[in-house]
Amino acid sequence: MTDKLRFGVIGAGGFAEICHVPGLQSHPQAEVVALCGRRREHAAAMAGRLGVPDVHTDYRELLARTDIDAVTIVTPNVNHAEIAIAALQAGKHVFCEKPLGMDGPQVKGMLQAAEASGRVHMVSFTFRYLYGLQKLREMVRAGAIGRPHYVRVRGESLGGLDPTLKAGWRDVQALSGGGMIQDMASHYVDLVNYVLEPIAEVCGVLQNLPRTRPNGVTGEPTLIDADDLNGAFFRTEGGLPGDYWLSRITPSHGDWGLEVVGEEGALQCSLTRGDRDELSLLRPGRGQEWQPVPLPAEASIHQPTALGRMMRAFVDAILRGAPDGVIDATFADGYRVQCTLDAVARSVTEKRWLSVQL
Repeated sequence: MTDKLRFGVIGAGGFAEICHVPGLQSHPQAEVVALCGRRREHAAAMAGRLGVPDVHTDYRELLARTDIDAVTIVTPNVNHAEIAIAALQAGKHVFCEKPLGMDGPQVKGMLQAAEASGRVHMVSFTFRYLYGLQKLREMVRAGAIGRPHYVRVRGESLGGLDPTLKAGWRDVQALSGGGMIQDMASHYVDLVNYVLEPIAEVCGVLQNLPRTRPNGVTGEPTLIDADDLNGAFFRTEGGLPGDYWLSRITPSHGDWGLEVVGEEGALQCSLTRGDRDELSLLRPGRGQEWQPVPLPAEASIHQPTALGRMMRAFVDAILRGAPDGVIDATFADGYRVQCTLDAVARSVTEKRWLSVQL
């Protein structure tokens, strides 16, 4: 017998290896007892490296086990809903990668299953576990920069045009539901909702540069048809304007980050997995420069600390019986994000501002 919570990880890709499995294993009251992947040899090799005793190739077999308390889902987006709903109906607590699903109606079904199950349900919005982001939220709400009047989020690079790029499932619209809009805009929308207030109206842009690259697993020529660029202007429920910009086909003009501007200054935090966790403050006035805001010592060790903090938070939520109510993101948060992304995509087609419909 063991007094530890027992976890199964469904998905045997790179993020399972660098985040889900080691993050859970870093909690003293958790152990990962099974890994599920479509390719047995690949999954078995990963399980061996990470010290996971059992391997499955069918998630249904893993969910049928009575000795597993919870699962994490780190598969292509197209599979999230089916697996999550089955896991909740099997009585498992569920942590799912973002975005929760392919569109709002699908994610609504996931949320309904989660609420009906009585189990803990969380979604992988990693940036919430950055010390700088948490401090920024605290300072904004305490009035450190006065009344906010604009918010923006940035992240761009030319990485998508790298001639050595291998195509993955995120590059295929049918598997991901979208490129940058699903992969990173899901994070950015959640940041605004979490730090300030929910986004209510949007007007977006999407662009894809069709090109063929060898598949990273099979080597077969694969058409990259998911969006390479996504941006949107938005207004929050309280009328605060802002914008976000995401691109892998335009040059970077600065680091990825969130910036909130107020009447008495601005706050800017980095957005990484924790390896660069920084917060800066700028006051109005000629000659002023960004000044660093002190953060806990762990923010300066240049390690992806947010990943471990996020996975340990899932364990703690199960032990506690519920997410913490402040930092942890639930399926309800994921549903709001998905509805916002749906509105962004529709606004591109309809060429107008649209309200977010829940």
